Amino acid sequence: MAAISVDDAGGARSMSSLVGAEYPLLADPTRVTSKSYGVFDLLGDGVAAPAVFIINPDRSIRWSYVGRDIADRPTTASILARLRN
Repeated sequence: MAAISVDDAGGARSMSSLVGAEYPLLADPTRVTSKSYGVFDLLGDGVAAPAVFIINPDRSIRWSYVGRDIADRPTTASILARLRN
């Protein structure tokens, strides 16, 4: 598991520390990754929309959830259920 932020490396480290992340928080300051997944500026706010992607070992997307606003995020239980399927 990893998270990706459009912040630079320092900002990603700060955010990781702030939220107590127990997984890597990777920096995407050039927005290459968030643009390739189609979530950058989706909400017109200049950042990536909240999104979760479960990626298979062959790099195909097994499941995804893209939020309709900043607070629209899947629950931990729903993500874990998708991982078990």
